[in-house]
Amino acid sequence: MNWDDTPEQAAFREEVRAFVRARFPSSYRPDPAGEQSLEPEDVRGYNWAEDRASDDPERREGARAWAAALAERGWIAPHWPEEYGGAGLPAMQEFILQEELMRARVPTVNGIGAFLLGPTLLVHGTEEQKARHLPGIARGEVTWAQGFSEPGSGSDLASLRTRAVRDGDAYVVDGQKVWTSLGQFADWLFVLVRTDPDAEPKHRGITFLLVEANAPGVTIRPITDLRGAAPFCEIFFEGVRVPVADRVGEENRGWYVAMSALGFERAGIGATIKYEQALHDLVGYLRSEEGRGFARADRGAAYRKEIARRHTEIRVLYNLARYTVSKQAAGEEPGFEASVNQLFGAELHQRLARTGARAFGRSGALWERGGGAPLNAAFTHMRRDSIAATFLGGASEIQRNVIATRGLRLPRT
Repeated sequence: MNWDDTPEQAAFREEVRAFVRARFPSSYRPDPAGEQSLEPEDVRGYNWAEDRASDDPERREGARAWAAALAERGWIAPHWPEEYGGAGLPAMQEFILQEELMRARVPTVNGIGAFLLGPTLLVHGTEEQKARHLPGIARGEVTWAQGFSEPGSGSDLASLRTRAVRDGDAYVVDGQKVWTSLGQFADWLFVLVRTDPDAEPKHRGITFLLVEANAPGVTIRPITDLRGAAPFCEIFFEGVRVPVADRVGEENRGWYVAMSALGFERAGIGATIKYEQALHDLVGYLRSEEGRGFARADRGAAYRKEIARRHTEIRVLYNLARYTVSKQAAGEEPGFEASVNQLFGAELHQRLARTGARAFGRSGALWERGGGAPLNAAFTHMRRDSIAATFLGGASEIQRNVIATRGLRLPRT
């Protein structure tokens, strides 16, 4: 396949680059010690969801000004129809926009709302739900988090136990979610609940609800990971009343709505650019005066081959992402190809982290940024970050099952 830009796409790419140079707020600077979350679209030192509510006025106003600049163009949700605050861009131009934002190392805005919930509402939501929720996401004014996984129900999502019982024009929700990315910064949650405990198979008794994060009975507690960051939360629901009008799709058919959301989650470009930049930084450091001592002769040839393999794999991941977006451009939802992206990208994350850490020997264990650690401890942090990669967003075993049954049409056993 030929992935070269058409003249129109090349012109749009230049437009995005010029926009970033002109409109990204100079006061909105990254935190040098800031952790990158496990979301592939995040940029080290920036956490837009957190920054928009920061106590630091420069970070807060910078985050809001950047959201306002993107919203003027409809570029927070570029593929959405203009009537909901999007730009109506073709899928390939949306891909180029996200690629260039990542290459410029500036944060995307409202990722979970714009790229997971929004497309899902466009497919499955009512007109009232679209009109109520989409414009706020597209303006960067309302943030969302995804409440799917539970203790004991992660990869086997159909076994979830959070209950919702119909009571007149509302559902009463009780249960717990865990590993909710950036949940402490969310205004709203989209949540899977069990509405038919006797349904067989179990995925037929699940419903998709929209829940206000500050509703009575909702408790959100950040979870600190082994890096010392808190990119996740656990969320408790105790007698939370959710209007039936906030149900997306039919009762007991929320599994199919959720599969649309997960398809959009697994189809992005962000991880590819993140890995490409990390490898570029590593090679540049090893060639520098400071890093030359780590490029020892005894690991030279073998290590160069390892670097070359990582480079090749990153290009493969890029082409997988381009293939997925080409299907979207043809009007198709991401299918098993999105699981191929997720699986390959997750395992590449771990291989790349090991390659980077291996370059520095025992110095690769130094943790403190700015404390003499090589490359500011980037690969030390990346290695710990990568541990969760093969179960974040769906375990690798589940992705292989999806590829086997939906892609290769192999029989279920």
